[in-house]
Amino acid sequence: MSKIQSVPKTSLSPDLTADVVLADFRLAMLSRHASLIGRKEVFMGKAKFGIFGDGKELAQIAMARAFQIGDFRAGYYRDQTFMMALGELNVSEYFAQLYAHTDVEAEPASGGRLMNGHFATRSLNEDGSWKNLTEMYNSAADVSPTAAQMPKLLGLAYASKIYRENKGLKDLNQFSINGNEVAWGTIGNASTSEGMFFESINAAGVMQVPMVVSVWDDGYGISVPKEFHTTKGSISEVLEGFARTDSQAGIEIIRVKGWDYEALLNAYLKAGELARVSHVPVLIHVEELTQPQGHSTSGSHERYKTEERLKWEKEWDCINKFREYILSNQIATADTLEAIEAEAKAQAKKEKEAAWASFSGEIKTELAEAVRLINEAAENSTRKVVLNQIAHELSKTINPIRKDVISAVRKVLLMLRSDSPSTKAGLKSWYEKQTSLNFDRYNSHLYSQSQWNVGSVEEILPEFTEKSPLVDGREILQAFFDYTLEKNPEFFAFGEDVGKIGDVNQAFAGLQAKYGANRVADTGIRECTIIGQGIGTALRGLRPIAEIQYLDYLLYGLQMLSDDLACLQYRTKGGQKAPLIVRTRGHRLEGVWHSGSPMGMILSSLRGMVICVPRDMTQAAGMYATLLNSDEPALVIECLNGYRLKEKMPSNLGEFTVPMGKPEILKTGKDLTIVTYGSMCRIILEAATELAEIGIDVEVIDVQTLLPFDIHGVIGDSVKKTNRVIFADEDVPGGASAFMLQQVIEGQEAFKYLDSEPQTITGKAHRPAYSSDGDYFSKPSVDDVVEKVYAMMHEVDPKKFPGI
Repeated sequence: MSKIQSVPKTSLSPDLTADVVLADFRLAMLSRHASLIGRKEVFMGKAKFGIFGDGKELAQIAMARAFQIGDFRAGYYRDQTFMMALGELNVSEYFAQLYAHTDVEAEPASGGRLMNGHFATRSLNEDGSWKNLTEMYNSAADVSPTAAQMPKLLGLAYASKIYRENKGLKDLNQFSINGNEVAWGTIGNASTSEGMFFESINAAGVMQVPMVVSVWDDGYGISVPKEFHTTKGSISEVLEGFARTDSQAGIEIIRVKGWDYEALLNAYLKAGELARVSHVPVLIHVEELTQPQGHSTSGSHERYKTEERLKWEKEWDCINKFREYILSNQIATADTLEAIEAEAKAQAKKEKEAAWASFSGEIKTELAEAVRLINEAAENSTRKVVLNQIAHELSKTINPIRKDVISAVRKVLLMLRSDSPSTKAGLKSWYEKQTSLNFDRYNSHLYSQSQWNVGSVEEILPEFTEKSPLVDGREILQAFFDYTLEKNPEFFAFGEDVGKIGDVNQAFAGLQAKYGANRVADTGIRECTIIGQGIGTALRGLRPIAEIQYLDYLLYGLQMLSDDLACLQYRTKGGQKAPLIVRTRGHRLEGVWHSGSPMGMILSSLRGMVICVPRDMTQAAGMYATLLNSDEPALVIECLNGYRLKEKMPSNLGEFTVPMGKPEILKTGKDLTIVTYGSMCRIILEAATELAEIGIDVEVIDVQTLLPFDIHGVIGDSVKKTNRVIFADEDVPGGASAFMLQQVIEGQEAFKYLDSEPQTITGKAHRPAYSSDGDYFSKPSVDDVVEKVYAMMHEVDPKKFPGI
């Protein structure tokens, strides 16, 4: 049964009682006054920015009434009333997020890491293990980019379909009860202009998943009216071609006014039932909503709305209309409603004050400690007067933040640099403690901190015998996926051409026929929502592989990977995880597309994901095994030209693992270290053979993973021995080669051991030209490597290695 704060269970009945209606009115007023007070807090300088859900209260109360335990939400920053109606957000928590309170007890959605209006429930226990998601209301962590909630919503709904159809999952009842859970999404009318919205709606109609999308239509997208956003000015009219019929599956479309209380209740109960029982996707277009305070605290809507529109918004405000409904139906008197509003306003103010006291109290305590320690240090310092002045000014700071405190302490420690260690010992010790605390507050959980992180997976080497057959690389992957599908019912894969034909390179060949279309599935051409499918299903305890057919197609899904998946654990401070594996292929081939290696882009945008760059399919299989034993999201980039190269079939396939962040030395040497990965490993090894013939002995290292990168210092140790290093890859100049150089030269302090300038070997700045000649003149060749290494050794010993 769904729950609306303190409303009794009978509130789900269409026959509304006076108590139920008045409880809804009180909740609407509580949320409204939280919005009004929140705006004032920003203008008073107590918060950085504010965005609120006023004007959407009634529709969200109706949605909450149809939302049941175990369901999931993927919405956006207007949904405060909905979260309050579920009891998953109180006003104190609402203001704690506005102030950016870093305590997850005070602000459980993000630990103060997100601006206000970003909602999430905590799916994980403190140790990173899953809670029972079927016994709680669930909200996937919000993202700010417009419409970015939609692909994930598709995945959350798709998970219900998988749980219902895959009988091997019936025992996973902490994640689903027979796929009965509905995924509820919300989006503003203007954001429906985004491609992510249309792609998600189309996919939902094709897949027939239990997804209910609410479009909050207040007529504008910031200052731009809907006529400039949407054909015909109505998203439901635009989508009429998607509507289901008696003979064709599609989407149920419902239109309802955002101020019509009973119509809203009926619309949401109907939508919820249809999606839950029949797995039919539903779109509810909630029209004639208002936005009483404008878009956000960044400006006033009086600048762009006409007087007539502003007058209309006051008259048709959903709370005003709700008040009229209550009075006209004689549910309560005007005096009663005024008393309820006064009580709600007082409660909002009281909880706001409690949230501010809790937030500011922590900082004021730290400030007082810092002032005391600065004054104590000043007593024995030659700069006593200046230090006392800093302490005095710090103590007088109005509404201090941690930056004020820590910045002052750092300045003082710099001033104390010439004083005795005892003078600054107390302040320095305090600062070091605060540095650790502040790392936890603002920087922790980029990667998993649980016992299931990738670094905790035991390394198991592949085993071979004299009888190990030599097979195509693709056959190793096919055998691995076959083994995993049989052993792990939570594992499944999907993507373009993955199902019937077994992917374009045949790694899933025959596996759909063996395990069924809900284990190995085809999708449409829609990379963005393929990623969303993966994120949503991983959020619900499944272990998906989402395939992006070629590496350059990753751009279509990069926004979802970067803004949602990669930062999920970070932005919830360990409250949610989605261990999705994204499989793709790239590196060497011929042509402008399908041939690039945009690793620099990936490294910059996907911090928070594991980035695997296996040199062959045996390594790829071991990496997949490691990842499936961990709880971290990852991108695995297989070598596009490696599927038909011969490899030995390991006898312990499916059991051996490859460690993340541990490079492998492919060839030992004494003269120079070459660091590379992926398809370049074969190029470098071939070059090493040629170099050996002319008396140059190079050490070749495969990094294996770029994130994490060489956590054991393997490369640094090699440079200590050879005193020279080249970083080689196929990315553009300044891409992944520059990243590797920085990690080793700076991060491992390898500069101390260099006798020659560190070098890089990269692809050209442009994309690869077509044909074998295009490949040769665009990407690093064996000749390029040989010449670069020879030139370095010529500089070292021109007599032994004369100029070419």
